[in-house]
Amino acid sequence: MPIVVLILLALLGGCAERPRALPADRSVALVYVALGDSTVEGIGASSAEANYVSILAARLKSVYPNARAVNLGVGGARSGDVVAAQLPQAVELRPDLVTLSVGPNDITRRVSVETYEANLDTIFKTLTRQTYAAVVANLLPDLALTPRFARGELRDIVGRHTIAFNEALARAGARHGIELVDLYVASRDEVPRRPELIGADGYHPSDAGYARWAELLWTGVERRLAVR
Repeated sequence: MPIVVLILLALLGGCAERPRALPADRSVALVYVALGDSTVEGIGASSAEANYVSILAARLKSVYPNARAVNLGVGGARSGDVVAAQLPQAVELRPDLVTLSVGPNDITRRVSVETYEANLDTIFKTLTRQTYAAVVANLLPDLALTPRFARGELRDIVGRHTIAFNEALARAGARHGIELVDLYVASRDEVPRRPELIGADGYHPSDAGYARWAELLWTGVERRLAVR
């Protein structure tokens, strides 16, 4: 099935289960947990406050003043690392909101698409069965556009793998009723016009890139806000 169709299924709620909403009571001590890799940890940002998780958390506090965020992201993490190390911690925290961004390290370390998708199924199934959290995940931006790969021999391979991994994300997201945010299309449109979105290492987002990432992720969170 083409990626565009899969993305639409996920964005429209490909699961028959009713999408989970964030609490209607804005006074609750909402717990937000972020899972994933170096982009979640915030590598490339000038400070901890400039990564997308911190920006998203600050915006969340404007709606839920008593909200708190726990960032479990670790540089270099693959989907299997999220399953083994981050997921158990997330469950123990009893989150109301979870965001997930993982996949680039699976691609560069040659994890198969099948293994990646199986790990996503484990993550999403655990979060939906063992917590009451609304889960928001993002499609991977087009890694082939980054300076690290754009002019190298791996560009086409990385580009194809990014598409295949995004298709796996879309399938798993649709199966489990996950809110999916499309960073892939946004990156293909914006990165060529705004190179400042990529940091000095030619791979991770800059402060501007993380700010844009948070803005896009907020659209997914906003779709899960309960009507008061």
